[in-house]
This record gives sequence, C-alpha cells and structure tokens, in this order.
Amino acid sequence: MLTTRLPGRVEPYKLAARAEHMEGLMALDTFTRLTEAVGPQQGDVEVWLDFTIDPQRRHEIHGRLRATLQLPCRRCLRPMAQEVESEFLLGMVSNDALAAELPSTHEPVLVEDEQLNLLTMVEDELILSLPQAVYHDEADCAVSRDQLTSGEDVAASREPAASPFDVLRHLKGKKH
Repeated sequence: MLTTRLPGRVEPYKLAARAEHMEGLMALDTFTRLTEAVGPQQGDVEVWLDFTIDPQRRHEIHGRLRATLQLPCRRCLRPMAQEVESEFLLGMVSNDALAAELPSTHEPVLVEDEQLNLLTMVEDELILSLPQAVYHDEADCAVSRDQLTSGEDVAASREPAASPFDVLRHLKGKKH
C-alpha cells in the first residue's frame, strides 16, 4: 500500500536521465477541474511513474494510476463509487511543435522551465479515464425505469407510425 505523498512539481528531465521511479498518493480534493466535472471527491489517487529516455532519445513517462471516485449516476444523479484505472505513456515536450513530432503511441506533456506540474498531469489523466456514463444497478437506483418515460411518449408509441411512403402515394395520386 502506498503511503508517500507525491510532490506537486518535479524536474522530469533529471528524473529521466537517472531512470527514476516514483510512486505515491495525491489527494483527490486538490483536483479542481475533476471536482467541477463530477463533484467533490475524497481520498487519494495512487500513482506510479517511471521516467525514462527511449532509444530515440525521447524523454518519456510511463505511468499508471488508480482511484475510487464518487461519480453521479446518470439516472438518479446520486454519487456512486467507481474504480478508475489508467495506464499512459507520455512524451515530454517544451512546445507544440515538438508535440507534433511525437509518435502516436505517446501523449504529449508540457514541461515548462524544466518543471513538470504533476498535479495537472495526474488530473488530466484522471479526467481522461472517466467512464462515459455510470448507472446504479436498477434495484439500487432511486429512479426506476418507469419513472424515466413520460406519459406522452407512451401514448405516442401506441399509435401506429405514419408510413414515410404515404406522402409519395399522395403525390402519385395527384399526378393522375
């Protein structure tokens, strides 16, 4: 179990030159964009990072993260625990031109003034790993399937739909 807190900023080129490995925790309540997207969070995200230089002399970060987030159910909007995991391969770049040169296997991460904001990088990866939609099991959800349909939709579905060819029949009848 991880117990070490990761720093907010690191010098990634130095870490890559020494092939350093970092692992530790970051508090979920420090990620403001994540909170804006899915609501307040508690607990920590576990992070494992390997800083390396590949044979083409690209500075890379091989990373993995895992967290249990409270995500809103799409039916009832009540938060529910959801395990989120991600593995990623980042290429360190200092500008957009260098980012365009990275192979498709790498995602760019911007390093400014020899410093990398780990907080922003981990938050980006967390947001990218969010599931599209989360639902409670129907038995556990506060909103039932019947509550999701309106009376108008049910009444409209009982009437047979008009044939799209009725318009053509009508036009054909007028020409004769």
